[in-house]
Amino acid sequence: MTGSMLFGAFMAALLYVLIPGPAFLALLGIGAGQGRKAGALFLGGHLAGDMVWSSLALVAIVGAKTIGTTVFDVLGLLCGFYLAWLGWSALRASKRSDGASMLTVERPLRRGLIFGLTNPKGYPVALATFTALLASSSNALDFQALPLLLSASLVGFLLADGVLVVIIGASLVRRFYRRHELAIVRMSGLLFMGFAVQAIWHAAPGLLGWRKP
Repeated sequence: MTGSMLFGAFMAALLYVLIPGPAFLALLGIGAGQGRKAGALFLGGHLAGDMVWSSLALVAIVGAKTIGTTVFDVLGLLCGFYLAWLGWSALRASKRSDGASMLTVERPLRRGLIFGLTNPKGYPVALATFTALLASSSNALDFQALPLLLSASLVGFLLADGVLVVIIGASLVRRFYRRHELAIVRMSGLLFMGFAVQAIWHAAPGLLGWRKP
């Protein structure tokens, strides 16, 4: 276990939460309409889904490593292409025609739990993000490292959730987001493209036979 592996898991979890996506947009709607407490409850429920998907992603990554580096490289390449597709889709996004309606949720904790566990993009995005940030340490990954990696991920999730709780509900944030929503989405697309480049950069040498043993 190396410090870079723990930092990679921490950053993957942190950015997995902070990069705008369906849950991020739902949280903004709840925070704007019902305040920070409702947003915090939503995030508390969503944390369960975050941990489930990150656990499955780490198990898949470590399992691919124990099977062989080729499988891990193929996984990284596929994840890189998936992230590139997400990034390209975000860069080409346009404003919605239905406008911005306030979201009112009676039980935000339950909504967050259901949202986190049923998000169809939860697993692939977690897999792609963790693969991108842990690819450089793939040779040191094993199942014994999973508890510490999950602990580092949990710290990243909690820190990211804390940051979001602090900022949601502020009138300045609401106005800024609604005014610059399209730019924010496209900036998140650039971040996904950056992750894609990193994932492909680490996977391609192994598949092409350029990586030193």
